Amino acid sequence: MKCLVIGAGNAGRPVARLLNNQDYDVIITDPKNLSDFKTDVQSILKQMEKEGVILDLGNDDPSIEGIDCVYKAPTLPDSAPIAKKVKEANLKVISNEEFSKMVNDLIPVDIIGITGTMGKTTTTFITTSLFKQAGYKVWACSSLVNNLVSEAIIDGIVKGKAQDCDIAIFELPHGTIGLLNDLSVKIGLLTNIAEDHLSEFGGSLEKYQERKLILEKMSEIFISNNSCRDIISKVRDNAIYYELNENSSCDFSGVTGDKYLTINYKDNSFTTPFHMMSYFFENSVAASAVALTYGIAEKDIIDALSEFRGLPAHMEDVGEYNGRKVILDSAFLYDGMKITLEYFKDENVVLFLDHFDTLSKRDKKEVGELVGQYVDVIIASGFNEVTQEVEMDAAYEVLDAIENPDATKIACENITDAAELTFKYSKPGDIILHMGPLIAYDRKTTVAKIMEGLKKGSKKYE
Repeated sequence: MKCLVIGAGNAGRPVARLLNNQDYDVIITDPKNLSDFKTDVQSILKQMEKEGVILDLGNDDPSIEGIDCVYKAPTLPDSAPIAKKVKEANLKVISNEEFSKMVNDLIPVDIIGITGTMGKTTTTFITTSLFKQAGYKVWACSSLVNNLVSEAIIDGIVKGKAQDCDIAIFELPHGTIGLLNDLSVKIGLLTNIAEDHLSEFGGSLEKYQERKLILEKMSEIFISNNSCRDIISKVRDNAIYYELNENSSCDFSGVTGDKYLTINYKDNSFTTPFHMMSYFFENSVAASAVALTYGIAEKDIIDALSEFRGLPAHMEDVGEYNGRKVILDSAFLYDGMKITLEYFKDENVVLFLDHFDTLSKRDKKEVGELVGQYVDVIIASGFNEVTQEVEMDAAYEVLDAIENPDATKIACENITDAAELTFKYSKPGDIILHMGPLIAYDRKTTVAKIMEGLKKGSKKYE
């Protein structure tokens, strides 16, 4: 069967690749030329071409001659010429539900799906470690594997990982849920819902919530952070709830102490040594709730959490430079940033920040007001990695909102320069702290730029 995939964006690429793998003759078309895509996307498209997908790029008017079915990118307007041609020809259109069922049929094991605005990557990572400790062969897909998780899932199917595992543990961002909206999920977990990505939903928090709640519909068992109880109780009366709260009446609760974490559930409880900091406590309670619900033994959870040392770019200690400890954190929403800043409130911190508008417009004034309460030196980058443009107004919007009159505020053109300048404004014994969304958006590239700046700064200002 010959299929035309219209749009080589985040939805079209994984669809085209899987259909090709399932013996469709696939053409993927897009008005953009190959060189118009980001470098990593170009690599994916070239790999797809090697696998047999025909690239029809830079074409504003693709042909539908000989085409049996099409997949249309969600962003394709009905008024587009190709959309009108497809409708007039009465061609079969593959829906996201049909594609999702195809994916589901190719995964023969239980799926655990994890979503939320904050903490889904961390919780996916911790949950994976608990199952691995219990002896499971885990196929894990998260933004640590690929910034676009749907591509990581399809890549795993193409490479046979779905057939070579005991369980699948998937981080499911809202984009992936939109594409794979009819999976059969054994246990679904919601970490929280906060006001972010709303620009992708017409500014509507309700629509964003509806997208997240698709996971609830797909899940046989559903676990939610207690903060979302009001939302979940309206659609499900048998949901399981968790929270980090000593006096909680939730199904699962966590209590923290000096290097330990206690999990309470039903009439049971256990305590594990715990060496992490900040938001890892609550995410570990969530992961433990999933594992215990699935049937993982307490001992395996204790052993795994005792050894847990974090994950890349999430409160990650990348070493000491000229007597300064450097921490990279991908926190960028108010609550997550506040938790991180509270953790370092008794330290002398020099903070450097990403451009806060990635795929979503964010409240940069709110960022400035928050960081100014905790930090006296703030360096903000004005380079937007998504658009590849310098937007200094975004940096100044953060800095202008800082109310501390004694704060040192510096705007610079990119994150490499920001990292370099931290050494100019710090001294041995200080903490150099990074926060912002770009590590989450494009971790590999952003971390490389940060490390370059740290090396330059440590030499220049030693």
